[in-house]
Amino acid sequence: MSFSLSDARFLFHRALGLIRRGLASLRTRGWRSSWERVKFQFRRAPRVRRESLYLPAEAALAPFAVPASVAPRASIVIPVYGQLSHTVNCLRALAAHPPLAACEIIVVDDGSPDQTAQWMPQIAGLRYHRRAHNGGFIAACNDGAALAEGEYLVFLNNDTIPQPGWLDALLSTFASHPEAGLVGAQLLYPDGRLQEAGGVVFADGSAWNYGRLEAPEDPRFASLRDADYCSGAALAVPRELFLTVGGFDSRYAPAYYEDTDLAFSVRAHGLRVLYQPAARVVHLEGITSGTDTSVGIKAYQVRNREIFAQKWRERLRTQPGSNQIPTPSVLHRGQRQVLLIDALTPQPDRDSGSLRLVNLMRLLLQEGAHVVFVPALGRQDGVYTESLQRLGIEVWYAPFRRRFPAWLHEHGARFDTVVLCRHYVASEFVPLVRRHLPAARLVFDTIDLHYLRETRGADIDGDSALRQAALKTRRRELALIEASDITLVVSTAEQALLAKDAPQARVEVLSNLHEIAGGGQPFAQRRNLVFVGGFRHPPNVDAVRWFVDAVFPLIRAQLPAVEFHCIGSDPPAPVLALGQRPGVRIHGYISDITPYMDGCRVALAPLRFGAGVKGKINLSMAHGQPVVATSCAIEGMHLRDGRDVLVADDPAAYAAAVVDLYRDEGRWNRLAANGLENVRQYFSLDAARATVRRVFFA
Repeated sequence: MSFSLSDARFLFHRALGLIRRGLASLRTRGWRSSWERVKFQFRRAPRVRRESLYLPAEAALAPFAVPASVAPRASIVIPVYGQLSHTVNCLRALAAHPPLAACEIIVVDDGSPDQTAQWMPQIAGLRYHRRAHNGGFIAACNDGAALAEGEYLVFLNNDTIPQPGWLDALLSTFASHPEAGLVGAQLLYPDGRLQEAGGVVFADGSAWNYGRLEAPEDPRFASLRDADYCSGAALAVPRELFLTVGGFDSRYAPAYYEDTDLAFSVRAHGLRVLYQPAARVVHLEGITSGTDTSVGIKAYQVRNREIFAQKWRERLRTQPGSNQIPTPSVLHRGQRQVLLIDALTPQPDRDSGSLRLVNLMRLLLQEGAHVVFVPALGRQDGVYTESLQRLGIEVWYAPFRRRFPAWLHEHGARFDTVVLCRHYVASEFVPLVRRHLPAARLVFDTIDLHYLRETRGADIDGDSALRQAALKTRRRELALIEASDITLVVSTAEQALLAKDAPQARVEVLSNLHEIAGGGQPFAQRRNLVFVGGFRHPPNVDAVRWFVDAVFPLIRAQLPAVEFHCIGSDPPAPVLALGQRPGVRIHGYISDITPYMDGCRVALAPLRFGAGVKGKINLSMAHGQPVVATSCAIEGMHLRDGRDVLVADDPAAYAAAVVDLYRDEGRWNRLAANGLENVRQYFSLDAARATVRRVFFA
């Protein structure tokens, strides 16, 4: 698709939006903070780069040791027939990078004619079993399963080189996805290209190696997803499940289609078959059986396809026709497909808006949707992108994502719903979405009502220029609400405001979403005060400066040993300078704040302006940590002063509330318990489930 009028229009609106946002930032943050923000937004992302593949160096045969455990979690079963050098290389790879999980390695020798029987007993830790007669791949695997003692069976071809972390990635999938019954690895050629990213089965029983010869980083192949089958070259399955379904079906003996059949049997038991791209295994395809399906053992592939097609005849009726090229649209044809676009990849450890968005995507996955996320700036954001992919979210980024008009032209037809986050992102994309996805439901996720926040900030500062800017934001947000099918807000207070400002709009409340962390440490073992909030959000800067300047000295007069811990990314110079004050600790970004949530006695939300629902309050309450807040901070959060939270707005009252809660264990325990219940009732994933079903599935 060549450069078109829609490209030009999109780029024009994007440039205009960037100018508007830059001017607004200058007014509210000043030039220094605005420049830092520009550098952050447009910083060069590191090139997508996988670690080099591990390939054992050629070496003379010599004894060595492999991982072994008397109480294995996983039993790695390696069937072999000849090809001693490949078997040794596979075992060397396992020895060079032992998994974290306890495991045993079982080599089942199917009557090898070479020196396998002489060499295998010299490898320490290895369980070696030689079959009396050659029976083929299926017989060898089933024998290995009968010998195994681990909770999970992991079948691994001897012509593979498992990469560091492969086994732990397979096993962790069962922990994070309890509905999984079989998990397969990403198979690679030695040159790094994909061999298979899960398999596709067509209606006639034929199969396709999805992603063959493509780049493993391509978004189509880089996320966890359901597969029709996963190659037996490297797959994991619970041992009890494998035995329950009868192991590999002997009707396919000696080999081929047994792995495809196993996957269909696992699904018939109500469990999922998942492809795990984080489990990388190099596979020297064709070493054992060749690639010519007209001769030798490979000929059984043709025969067994007919056996498989007959056995699963009814199930195959729902598979795509063999004339279809597998694409994400085809692979997810039976699911609701939801596209989400935000400025950046969410960073849930840095801001509550990101946490809410990630948990919304998790909810959509739980409800059976296929979720696609596209960052407007197009970057692959390292661990944040990878964490979404591990959840099963298809994430598109440069260089794989082309210009937006072209990408939407190619992919748009598959989406039932499009979510555009934040008014400055939505304003750029609404025309494109309406053109390329005319039948899709358009959802505008405000995150919070920006015009409400900006108006309140202008009132605090008494700044007429900021007030005019807020009016412009209001006009843009209301226009987007009118252009959308559904608008999401985070509180009933914002919903009530839009009932007056946009009475014709359909507005749904989808508030902050949190997991219940639990009670943390008891009162007596907790110390100090904590604030959590990212400092690219102006209300947080104002809140911390007001608290340290006007409130904290009053608290220290009564609690001289107490410390104030301030946690949040990107603190500007005025906030950093507060760290020079007695008892003030400015930490900046901390990757794991759990010790502060579980160990600090009182959380603070001293916001003087803002909008939306405050994630910092939800986060503390989800950890059983009581909060002292302002009236503005608890807006729309179903909180009652004295029952769930303490509320105060002037410095003296705020300080008195903090001191009282810090000293009163009985009141502290009541607020902690009621805060946990508030999160369960209003801000948990289960609390939002009905709204998600109504917005995305009705």
